[in-house]
Amino acid sequence: MDLQLRIADKTWPVLSKLMGGHARVYRLTGGRIGHRIPGVPPMCLIDHVGAKSGKKRTSPLLYIEDEENVVIVASKGGYEKSPAWFYNLKANPDTTVQIGSELRPVRARVATEAQRKRLWPKAVEVYPSYQQYQDRTDRKIPLVILEPR
Repeated sequence: MDLQLRIADKTWPVLSKLMGGHARVYRLTGGRIGHRIPGVPPMCLIDHVGAKSGKKRTSPLLYIEDEENVVIVASKGGYEKSPAWFYNLKANPDTTVQIGSELRPVRARVATEAQRKRLWPKAVEVYPSYQQYQDRTDRKIPLVILEPR
């Protein structure tokens, strides 16, 4: 495990709490605070239900738009496993995404290989660290397409 991942392992509890706070502020302000942060790509809130626990959860994530779809990246910083929200969305794909003040009902699905090939460069353009994450893991980082329903 490289140094960045070892540091991330130690700081994950703090980061997790910060992300929870970010999601609460974003939601409470209708996206006025938290959607756009200087120096950071736009953020959305993705709602998901725990695949095992059944608990409702919300995760703030970077996103890109692709026509009417929203695309999110299941990078988890290049860890060996995808983030929990990825497995939750696979188990319970009908959900909502909040972009700014707009709450959209969506259905989540994993991008096809052709879609990933087209969309990956766009994701890396928005957040170049995604490529570093991909380079440090053996798994192919999935892209999740959130389609309107």
